[in-house]
Amino acid sequence: MTRDTLKLGAVLIGVGDASGKGLWRDPAVPLDASVNIEWYVKQAREAEAAKFDFVFIVDSQYITPDFPNHHLNRLEPLTLLSAVAMATDSIGLVATISTTYSEPFDIARRLASLDLISGGRAGWNIVTSQDPGTAGNFSRTGHGDYETRYRRATESVKVVQGLWHSYEEDAFSIDRTAPRFLDPAKQHRLDHRGEFFSVTGPLNIQRSPQGQPPLIQAGTSAQGRELSARYADVVFSFARTPREALELADDVRARAKAASRDPADLLFIPALGVTIADTDEDAQRIERLRTSAGDIAHGLAGLSRQFAGHDFSVYDLDAAFPEIASPEAAGISRFHDDIERKRQAGATLRDILEGQVSTWLRIAGSPQTIANTLEHWYASGAADGFNLFVQHPADWERFRAEVVPILVERGLFREDYAARTLRGHLGLAPIGNRHAIETESEAVLA
Repeated sequence: MTRDTLKLGAVLIGVGDASGKGLWRDPAVPLDASVNIEWYVKQAREAEAAKFDFVFIVDSQYITPDFPNHHLNRLEPLTLLSAVAMATDSIGLVATISTTYSEPFDIARRLASLDLISGGRAGWNIVTSQDPGTAGNFSRTGHGDYETRYRRATESVKVVQGLWHSYEEDAFSIDRTAPRFLDPAKQHRLDHRGEFFSVTGPLNIQRSPQGQPPLIQAGTSAQGRELSARYADVVFSFARTPREALELADDVRARAKAASRDPADLLFIPALGVTIADTDEDAQRIERLRTSAGDIAHGLAGLSRQFAGHDFSVYDLDAAFPEIASPEAAGISRFHDDIERKRQAGATLRDILEGQVSTWLRIAGSPQTIANTLEHWYASGAADGFNLFVQHPADWERFRAEVVPILVERGLFREDYAARTLRGHLGLAPIGNRHAIETESEAVLA
């Protein structure tokens, strides 16, 4: 893996998720943006024109009326990205898929299909599902404890990767005079039997130009860090400071080394939000107006989601924040640790609600200030790139038109694509078929 330039992703969130509750009121955002494929295509093409590495689609499978607007009415990620694939040429396409509520064979097949459709541009954002209510949509009585869900996730990833090795590169004939369409010696069953899954295989789709999609993982608990260390290519986080980001990176890299992986093979890409104006003062004023526009009910609902549905509406906003055990189901350890520190320091429920707007890196400033901040994080080793939440179109336009050129001028970002696959954009080597590699090794030894 080469860490030659910043990596940039664009998170497309339609009418606004929990980080942009008022986005739907922006007249430049279509009211049907979260289900408008032309809007997604437009934003993906804009990201591609700016030479972003990928667009990133989040997902969940459970809602209540007080969920963020984008959650209430949005397209399924792989369906959406298959359409975007046909309208773009180079940009990576990252889809969120839950290991708790999807079977490995289905995950492997759907992602492999997107990978072939796009010519090797698919990526998988691995999640275990945060909302316990999701169980009720999948004929289950429970969500599963955190430890169990991560054991399932680990096994799911292993099975998916095994299925992606079902065919060697030249398993199918490209010559009509060949004796058969398929060389059966180059098709491989998986025959996996584990704690959660029994999967025979093989997968019924060939390999893509990049071998297999890159894996992205965002869990920051001990279990999430271990999964990242063993399998992730990209670690997505919500770090707020370089120190916080470095702590995560150092820990995951140490875990990777212990698991016999090269720590340099991992990329660390935190979330980013921007408000851009001609001056820092103007940008900060706009940011204050936006963050103060959110209503209390939505803030309480968002907090409830982080605590497995706990009802915060029954508490006095100006009383001390209640002492509530951090639920394993939520799985956002840093978030809960931060709240517990504030609670012990005497924070009220209102204080916690107001503090939610700064739970990840948000920069309000001029294009120069934003570029300087990104360069500082990158130069310090705190980040290999950033996953920008695409919110207000005016900020998105200025980031592409003004911030990106500064990064290019400083040699921090590409002027043009040098590869056609997502692995290539990220500086990751293509994955060779393990069965072919074993055969070659045996031939050498013979």
